[in-house]
Amino acid sequence: MLLVSVGAAPGQETPAAPDPALQAAVAGPARNPRFLSRDAARHPVDELTFFGLTPGMTIVELWPIGGYWTEILAPYLRDGGGTYVAALETQPAGSPERDAATKRGAYFTRRLAEDQDLFAGVKLATLGPGTENIVPPGSADLILSYRDLHLWMKQGFAEEALVDCYKALKPGGILALVDHRGNRAGEQDTHAADGYVREDYAKGLAELAGFAFVAASEIEANPKDTADWPHGVTTLGPTFALGAQDRERYAAVGEPDNFVLKFRKPQ
Repeated sequence: MLLVSVGAAPGQETPAAPDPALQAAVAGPARNPRFLSRDAARHPVDELTFFGLTPGMTIVELWPIGGYWTEILAPYLRDGGGTYVAALETQPAGSPERDAATKRGAYFTRRLAEDQDLFAGVKLATLGPGTENIVPPGSADLILSYRDLHLWMKQGFAEEALVDCYKALKPGGILALVDHRGNRAGEQDTHAADGYVREDYAKGLAELAGFAFVAASEIEANPKDTADWPHGVTTLGPTFALGAQDRERYAAVGEPDNFVLKFRKPQ
């Protein structure tokens, strides 16, 4: 069940019933078994339903890496008359992130080539410092950003990225923002070095770019995550950055506590 809190202006949102076609896409036999094992933590049907996904939309997913969401969204949108756009990470020459971004992009495009039936119709775009236009301005219905914000903050690129999202969306379009929720008691590190972002800080950044807050879901909440781990968010699963050290303790905590926020570009 979705637990929804809403901003004062929009009023209460009632969660929609899941689309059977979306449920079928999530249950698709061509999905990677490793990704299927992640469904319990990511709640793909409920989360995409919360964001208002419909099959005829133009969807932009920002910085997809492994293709978890691509395996679901590409066939769902293609069969429903919509469009899926993967906006790959791009970094300027000389950037310390450039080599890693290039490797991630190469891995993603290789995955597309390996299963051309599953990924038929996927369009590619880019997002990075200086990109300006992810897709033609005002052409996207929904932009999905999963655990990107803390990376943008680390790179000093968060405000620019959110402005680029605003430009890409149609009036009334939705920005879906999901990331690791930081401890409310602490001051936000503007570079999010530990991988955590305070929810109120994330809202403020999105609103600064022009977005109006619509609703929040607690679907990825984990109160056991105190956001104060020795290696930041990667201390927890599925990364377990400390290896075998205290692994049982961190496995018992579970995966990181994430906020799930929905914003709208005003009409």
